[in-house]
Amino acid sequence: MRARLAVVVSLCSLLFAPVAIAATADEIQHLLEFVENSGCAFIRNGESHDAREARSHIEHKYNYVKSRVSSAEDFIKYAATKSSLSGERYMVECGGVKESSRDWLSRELAAYRKSRNGPAPTSN
Repeated sequence: MRARLAVVVSLCSLLFAPVAIAATADEIQHLLEFVENSGCAFIRNGESHDAREARSHIEHKYNYVKSRVSSAEDFIKYAATKSSLSGERYMVECGGVKESSRDWLSRELAAYRKSRNGPAPTSN
């Protein structure tokens, strides 16, 4: 019985892994586009960069850390939160509001996931 369960679990993981990988890739691509199209300033190591430069930097860093990334949360953590050299947090300034890139991207990721899943059903 235990062996059958192990086989079923293994088969399920093989069947659903490509779906999870595709969803993660889609979320990461969305976050990169969100950064580039935001019009916000991205502050890295005390210097302000425009949205296109920010996307380029984050994408380059992502390509370097890709082997450690298995979720969009990992992408944010390893590629878009802080400088690998100085350890200084990345900040985003949008509309006069300054916040950590981690909070900004995490909020966008949650909104993106919610929009993909559609509105919650209402009870009658």
